[in-house]
Amino acid sequence: MIFVRRVLLAVALPIALLAVWWFTSADSQAYQWPPLSRILQAFLDTWTPDKLRTDVLPSLIRLGAGYALALVAGIALGVLIGGSAGLRAYLEPVLEFMRAIPPPVVVPIIMLVLGIGDTMKIVVIAFGCVWPILLNTVEGVRGRDEVLDDTCRTYGIRGGLRLRHLVLRAASPQILTGARQALSIAIILMVISELFAAENGLGFTVMQFSRGFEIPEMWSGVFLLGLLGVVLAVAYRLVERWLLRWYHGARAHEREW
Repeated sequence: MIFVRRVLLAVALPIALLAVWWFTSADSQAYQWPPLSRILQAFLDTWTPDKLRTDVLPSLIRLGAGYALALVAGIALGVLIGGSAGLRAYLEPVLEFMRAIPPPVVVPIIMLVLGIGDTMKIVVIAFGCVWPILLNTVEGVRGRDEVLDDTCRTYGIRGGLRLRHLVLRAASPQILTGARQALSIAIILMVISELFAAENGLGFTVMQFSRGFEIPEMWSGVFLLGLLGVVLAVAYRLVERWLLRWYHGARAHEREW
């Protein structure tokens, strides 16, 4: 019953907004604001299985590759930097400088180095996503329980065993917070990277519709991007709850006391 109530609460606002959009745009004659009924029809006509395979699948592959690269690099470097006060103090100005650079600004530079292929797009996504993961990992590693740290040292728990059961476990809530922030950035950069000399992808297709004055089709692409973001957010939340089930269980137990 609780699950059903949560689902109803989650879908109530989107349904209400769509209903308002449907009725307020029903008689629209504005070229740039077509009725929602035309947009939905364009959605069904445009995003066929073949179109999803040729334009959406490449985007998802680039997004997944860039996001995975950012996860590996961010967690690895975050554990290394967070575990060393000296290294952290030495690198902090550089990290803050690099984090402050908007990822779209570096797209032309990455294009000059890597060309205009998929590698460039993957690196652009990874560059933008790595910073929230890295910085949150650093803070998570720094905030690990000192008593548990001393206990591991006393019992000679070192190396991979300490890394897995103390460092990563203690930092995992912060790591996943950074990963959640990075997921939104990944979707934005996926679209931006496909605006530069691309041959397929969601961003490329939406831009082509816009240049061809196919406005309902353009809006259908924007609508598809929104649906993609919702699906990825729900999937991420399920994975997060599974990975942090021990953490949520501990928090629930603390609240009971």
